[in-house]
Amino acid sequence: MTPVLDIRRLRVERGDTVILREINWRVAPGENWVILGANGSGKTSLLKSLTGFLAPTAGEFSVLGRSYGATDWRTLRLHIGVVTSAFAAAIPPAEVALETVISGKFAQLDLWARVTAAERTAARRWLRVVGAERVAEREWLYLSQGERQRVLIARALMAKPRLLIFDEPCAGLDPVARQSFLELVDRLARRQTAPRVRNGRLHGRHARATPALVLVTHHVEEITPAFTHALLLRRGEVVAAGPRDAVLTSRNLSTAFGAPLRLATRGGRMALSFR
Repeated sequence: MTPVLDIRRLRVERGDTVILREINWRVAPGENWVILGANGSGKTSLLKSLTGFLAPTAGEFSVLGRSYGATDWRTLRLHIGVVTSAFAAAIPPAEVALETVISGKFAQLDLWARVTAAERTAARRWLRVVGAERVAEREWLYLSQGERQRVLIARALMAKPRLLIFDEPCAGLDPVARQSFLELVDRLARRQTAPRVRNGRLHGRHARATPALVLVTHHVEEITPAFTHALLLRRGEVVAAGPRDAVLTSRNLSTAFGAPLRLATRGGRMALSFR
């Protein structure tokens, strides 16, 4: 099967500083990943490389079999949805949620494209999927942080991406909104169906499965059961990558965060404590 994402020996340098060093990471259809690491571990730089905002110094990577440098990255970027609070400042305060969602189809912020009735219908459908249909006509200025995050998810889904990245989506959410948001992410992750393969190709409804999800976070408490794999980073290098239960161990997390940590599971959710 063609991987959704394939990164090999990715290296990013700026001046004398090595930002990312020999990153190898592969996301296959049907997998949902979490990326963990302390501040400065390289999480944000890796995302910028994937979306074409930080050019690599060496190595190669591809999305859906199309390689960086051989494909117009502006077009390829449409297959990668990103949900990040960094978009918030670029959304006009008076823009209604429905228009913000539609802007995702065109990879625009501050929608200016001519909108069709079909696009409005699709945007309402995605708002319904994320539980935010009631705010469709509400201006961005008057949305809560939790509502904004849901609208940004619908915006990302509007382009029908094959890879959907959540960049620290719970930052700024109160405990109740955080739990509600994580339940939504878990539902989206569980919509991903196990791929059916014949002769090395996806077939039937699996060929149009919901996108592979990537959650970028500092907190193991935000990892829901639907995430199948994990990538741990420390100072621009991979500590471990692979199936979640094999990667998320007390030893690996202690290495990634540079402190003696103990991982425990309580009620199906993980928690870290100092040893």
